[in-house]
Amino acid sequence: MAKPLLEVSGLKKHFDIKGGIFGRTVGKVQAVNDISFNVMEGEILGIVGESGCGKSTTGKALLRLIEPTEGTVKFQDSDITNLNDEEMRKLRKDMQIIFQDPYASLNPRHTVEKILSEPLLIHGVTSAKERSDRVCELLEVVGLSAYHASRYPHQFSGGQRQRIGIARALANNPKLIVCDEPVSALDVSVQSQILNLMVELRDEFNLTYIFIAHDLSVVKHISDRVGVMYLGNMVELTDKDKLYDDPKHPYTEALLSAVPSLDPDVKKERTILEGDVPNPANPPSGCVFHTRCPKAMDICKVKKPEFKKVEDRHSVACHLHG
Repeated sequence: MAKPLLEVSGLKKHFDIKGGIFGRTVGKVQAVNDISFNVMEGEILGIVGESGCGKSTTGKALLRLIEPTEGTVKFQDSDITNLNDEEMRKLRKDMQIIFQDPYASLNPRHTVEKILSEPLLIHGVTSAKERSDRVCELLEVVGLSAYHASRYPHQFSGGQRQRIGIARALANNPKLIVCDEPVSALDVSVQSQILNLMVELRDEFNLTYIFIAHDLSVVKHISDRVGVMYLGNMVELTDKDKLYDDPKHPYTEALLSAVPSLDPDVKKERTILEGDVPNPANPPSGCVFHTRCPKAMDICKVKKPEFKKVEDRHSVACHLHG
């Protein structure tokens, strides 16, 4: 059996809450709370959930753009949580990110050529001609032209800017790319173009994606497996078809019930969740979802469910499947 490209075990990320005159730590926001999963080479793993559930924090913690509080992240058998700055810098050519906002993530003072050349220079491509040739190649690969290299980010549309962001991520031939809601800021017509481009690039360059999104229809289009997060916890993880056809967790059922159907004659039964998402600085005891769960039992209030396999390639954290 193939080994995972990425192995995540017990990942936590807590942010300190400062208060009082002396700025002491008075609490912690549990943004990511003990999640574990693997990503196989060439796979697209989708991660979905409501805003504030810890999806983007997870993606950034995996790349150590923010430091994890606890847990291990193994990339090709190397535990990156123990690497020093220089070792991590060398590894970054294999692990890249595409950010959500294609305008905020590109330096407005730099031309596209400089934006795409910088990662090449950092990782040892000292020849100006090599860098220039690679920039032209990257622009062609993502559907732009070499003459775009002399332009600035503000001279492009949102979809074109995101193509530049993708080109930058591809610059050093990475193995893993974390896609942090890469199409959520784009028009629907442009979203499909970018998603199709990403699938083509995955096949062409044998890339592995962690695709973070809140739109379940987008995730279904692009992912091989899908993980569902709620309040910093992974509550369900399985193949996309299993998840959409036979969800096991009540939260997943509620999310899927809210996805509009393309057929106007199909009547879907909506699962309306009561109340608001709890404060991650003070999460509920037991199962974090029990305060909104239509199927909550007494045990849910006191005991946190274990995230475990209930079927082949299907894991869930719910007492209904204990």
